[in-house]
Amino acid sequence: RPGAVSRASRGVLFLDEATASLDPASVHRIEEIVARRAAAGTRVFFISHDIAQARRLADDVLFLCRGQVDEQAPAARFFDAPATEVARDYLAGRIIL
Repeated sequence: RPGAVSRASRGVLFLDEATASLDPASVHRIEEIVARRAAAGTRVFFISHDIAQARRLADDVLFLCRGQVDEQAPAARFFDAPATEVARDYLAGRIIL
């Protein structure tokens, strides 16, 4: 629902799997809106299991595993050299139990 995202307040925007099960055109539109909101000063918390999407949108990553923060880092550092074994395994596509 891109319209709902574009009407969000300036302060903080929380999105939990906002693009799950959407067609690629809708995903692209929502990502554009989210990027514009972030550029306008809104702090965006975007929850996603889509690694490619997180790479496109994230400035910082808060990686959760088993309900706990496993790692927090700038996005470039997290995706290039994750500090924890579980984050490395997740980014490599391994199933985390």
